Amino acid sequence: MAGAKSRLLPLSIPFGFFVAAAVFHLAFWLLLALAAPDLPDFLGGPGTLLAALHLLTLGVLAMAAIGASLQLLPVATRSSVGAVWPGHLLLVLMIVGVLLLAWGMAMVDSASMLLGAGVVSAAFAIFFVLIAGNLMRTSEITPVLAYAWAAQASLAALAGLGIGLIVDFDVAIFWDHRTVTLLHALIASFGFMGLLVLGYSHILIPMFALAGPISDGKSLAILFLALAAIFLGCLALILASDGLLLFAFALGLVTALLYGRTMLDLLKRGMRKNLGVSLLLIRLSWALLPTSLVLGAGLVAGLWTQEHWTLFGFLVLVGWLLSFLLGVLQRILPFLASMHSATGGAAPILLSRLTPQRPLILHAGCHMAALLAVVAGLVAGQDWLIRAGALIGAMGALAFLIFVVEVLRRLLRHRAPSAG
Repeated sequence: MAGAKSRLLPLSIPFGFFVAAAVFHLAFWLLLALAAPDLPDFLGGPGTLLAALHLLTLGVLAMAAIGASLQLLPVATRSSVGAVWPGHLLLVLMIVGVLLLAWGMAMVDSASMLLGAGVVSAAFAIFFVLIAGNLMRTSEITPVLAYAWAAQASLAALAGLGIGLIVDFDVAIFWDHRTVTLLHALIASFGFMGLLVLGYSHILIPMFALAGPISDGKSLAILFLALAAIFLGCLALILASDGLLLFAFALGLVTALLYGRTMLDLLKRGMRKNLGVSLLLIRLSWALLPTSLVLGAGLVAGLWTQEHWTLFGFLVLVGWLLSFLLGVLQRILPFLASMHSATGGAAPILLSRLTPQRPLILHAGCHMAALLAVVAGLVAGQDWLIRAGALIGAMGALAFLIFVVEVLRRLLRHRAPSAG
């Protein structure tokens, strides 16, 4: 973290992405509640559920990941991102693109979908250039940078497949729409977002717990196993090989268990033991990643019915990725705000004074209750349970939005005298 303050972005960039992610988080749960009866049999295709899915993946997960990447990678690489204006342009394009895309999907409007996908792809292109430029300017080679490069490659692939899938709704360009949809989903969840989660864990968990870094050997082993599992999964989908897909799930499970054990060892040797409710959500995500992979392997092996693929997707996206993201943001936002509090001649403010605890406790309880209710609804085939879970999730999302806004309000209030 030495010199990290000199590489701080303007407050509007990271917090702009995080506020947008919090708003889209609330919108996701509300749309899911609206389309609850369609969730158990959802296999893709335009409609309210597809809009809700992309509000989650692009509006929440990708939005927050981009905001975190723009701030965290310059710290990890000890190199600034360069000009500031591309970050603001990227933020505007992401918000506009996600809104257009979600509207087009909900209304089954191909023109809006294509326009939204084009705007999001333009945002991704800017993000790719910014991050690639930052990575190339650093002379130090670390495992975290390898994760970042692999995630960037996944981002390019999923953007191209996403645009192709929208075109394929009207003009058939793929050999099988459903197979390409699954490829797009696999690369988005395990490739882009999954690799970012694994890579940023190397920075964030040691920082939160005040622990030493992960050894390069173990870090690269996790990366190579993850890449092998993703590649084999994609190949299995293209070849329609259940045996190869089962092997990919098994390799992914080994990766998840090694990653989880490594993270738990970090926490054990860290000097800070009390990480609050954020650690509860992070631990939940670590548990649900291997759980989802076991479920996926069982589905391929024929141990469960094909309808449980929706449950698998929900556990991956909401159980693993969203839980981890929300847990991490609970620590990142006050930390960034604290670093920004000492600008303009103001004295730095303590993290405890920036962090409202009640919204976080309410959010964590609602998030876990929502997960449990939706999972129970999917298993039992009860629409009312899914809708109840989604509404509880919306309550938690509102509490999280209040937390984000309150952190920002406290920071601005602290800086107001010096600004004046």
